Amino acid sequence: MQQETILVLDFGGQYNQLIARRVRECNVYAVVRPCSVSLSEIKEMNPKGIILTGGPESVYKENALLYDKELFELNIPVLGICYGSQLMAHILGGRVEPAETSEYGHTEVKISDSSSKLFEGVSENTICWMSHTDRVTALPQNFKVTASTKNCPVAAFENAEKKLYATQFHPEVMHTVEGAKMIANFARKICKTGGNWQMDTFAKDEIARLKTKIGDGKVLCALSGGVDSSVAAALLSKAVGKQLTCVFVDHGLLRKNEGDEVEAVFGAGGDFDLNFIRVNAKDRFYAKLKGVTEPEKKRKIIGEEFIRVFEEEAKKIGAVDFLAQGTIYPDVIESGLGKSAVIKSHHNVGGLPDFVDFKEIVEPLRLLFKDEVRKVGRELGLSEKLVERQPFPGPGLGIRIIGEVTEEKIKIVQDADAIYREELEKAGANKNIGQYFAALTNMRSVGVMGDGRTYDYAIALRAVVTSDFMTAEAAKLPWEVLAKVTTRIVNEVKGVNRVFYDCTGKPPGTIEFE
Repeated sequence: MQQETILVLDFGGQYNQLIARRVRECNVYAVVRPCSVSLSEIKEMNPKGIILTGGPESVYKENALLYDKELFELNIPVLGICYGSQLMAHILGGRVEPAETSEYGHTEVKISDSSSKLFEGVSENTICWMSHTDRVTALPQNFKVTASTKNCPVAAFENAEKKLYATQFHPEVMHTVEGAKMIANFARKICKTGGNWQMDTFAKDEIARLKTKIGDGKVLCALSGGVDSSVAAALLSKAVGKQLTCVFVDHGLLRKNEGDEVEAVFGAGGDFDLNFIRVNAKDRFYAKLKGVTEPEKKRKIIGEEFIRVFEEEAKKIGAVDFLAQGTIYPDVIESGLGKSAVIKSHHNVGGLPDFVDFKEIVEPLRLLFKDEVRKVGRELGLSEKLVERQPFPGPGLGIRIIGEVTEEKIKIVQDADAIYREELEKAGANKNIGQYFAALTNMRSVGVMGDGRTYDYAIALRAVVTSDFMTAEAAKLPWEVLAKVTTRIVNEVKGVNRVFYDCTGKPPGTIEFE
């Protein structure tokens, strides 16, 4: 049976993968393609529905990203979001103009048509996330307005007969209170899908695919010990067994004692029956990073050095055909998809050098979001402790240290982070937090300790609540816990005299600092 698919056409928006993520929550498979994909390719895909993403441009400007009008004549349900809604209006004969008042943030939206299938079960007045400077000022023929705001008379519109729907706001972000319901209405009721996208099916199919793809070849897996690379290793282990060798590169940018903890799990006597190699390479990474302060350059250096270490280990093993990585969908989007803005490059995506000395790179989790990866891990029998492990970026503390990375700074942030994590766990304040860590700012300031003057660094604490790692809110940690963490860090970590707590959400910030 052909997999039911909803196609997300990307027009340069930062939330395109998040749209796919929300569709998959409805147990419907979604795939993202750049808006350059041809109409014939779309017809060949035969999607059950199409979603047009947001984007940073204006539809009426020269060189705007547009699409063939025939897209709206395929008798396939289409949902336009933000730029996508303006694109629909513009192409079908409506009018889009600069808004008299731009809207950004939480906005009250009034649903004016309760009969709309898109808003079935949605409150008449609901909070949505707006982010636009243009707006639809005239509808195409035979369309009707279904929602409005104080400053945006056309917050949503549709032509139900032609299965065309549009929202100026973003139903995919967590800030839109009933957005998941709207996405579900489109994916399940309007597109009439059966909801057959399941993680157990994915694991079984992916193991079979890997067996066929790899054959009798040898695979070198880049293992960090994190959730993504661990699940990737488990999939590969079930697919090709001892043809797999996992290489753990200790680049000296890990959390306190983490290198030994990873080896205890994956090495001899650990939980996995696989070939395991630990490479202690901190000196070469430190040397490469000396004097480097620009975040993207740091990421690129770390990414390339990873690959070079793997290549060297592959030569020692002999005749390795494939390099396997734990790349997941958010890594791909944040490293840039089509004409989307590059938020940051990931060492296992955008950080790869131009030449990689392997036959092919294998990324079995590339189409999955973090929660989906965890589900696959459970299906494969991985321990709950491992499956729920805190996310940790591939470049490690290199992107939690603002400015130049030095051995002294690494020790500072390792010790501060260990205290922060310990106190959150002791207080039970870490529950329901998606990610939490300490970072080292590049700011030094005057302080007083004992009877002496200090001129030391400031630590920034970060804790976010998130379900998908594409959007997040700062966690509201108890003040007494933050006070205790601050006291311990200032007193126990040499070189620190101030502690800050980061209250920024995503957007506008990112979860990591660099």
